[in-house]
Amino acid sequence: MTILALEFSSEQRSVALASNGSVLSEAVETGGRGVAAFAMIEKVLTGVGLEREQIETIAVGLGPGSYTGIRAAIALAEGWKIARGTSLRGVSSVAAVVSVAQTEKIFGPVSVVVNAQRQEFYTATYDITETGWTEVAPLKILSRSGVLDVSRGRLLIGPEAPKFPEGRLVFPSAAAVARLAAGQPSDEPLEPIYLRETNFVKATKTSRPLV
Repeated sequence: MTILALEFSSEQRSVALASNGSVLSEAVETGGRGVAAFAMIEKVLTGVGLEREQIETIAVGLGPGSYTGIRAAIALAEGWKIARGTSLRGVSSVAAVVSVAQTEKIFGPVSVVVNAQRQEFYTATYDITETGWTEVAPLKILSRSGVLDVSRGRLLIGPEAPKFPEGRLVFPSAAAVARLAAGQPSDEPLEPIYLRETNFVKATKTSRPLV
């Protein structure tokens, strides 16, 4: 199975191509507000000499994290499916962080920290070993003081971890999303992972008084 993976949930965006469980190519960009999705896709495809028609599955990091980035990845994947009939798979970006941490030989109890806006953080706790990991506490939203409380005796990892004492920066990666997607069911609805609704306020047009 050939998987194209998209991970746009953090300030480090990435695209990866995997086949039969092995990552063949990955493109990464950091910083800025825009996502050069198609440029990264072309880079990973041309790097291994594949065409778009050869992609069987698209895997997406579903967050939590950047709402704009996650929605962009989902929209791209769904458009690809409409055009080519490609199957889709969704993966938790927090699980992708844990997977990356394991490859970096970070073992033991950890808490993943992701920006939740409003001076709050998405946090989940895991125990990582050389052979796998176990979720100890599920994803929740905490204040900074709450994160400090749950981090006692644990290493903080994730995109927001450097904001805390001795926190270690670990981004979710498309390569990790591709590896995790191989064991996920396909063609389930792709929905961003959030613990609260995202509210958009539409500006109203006000009339100016005549002078």
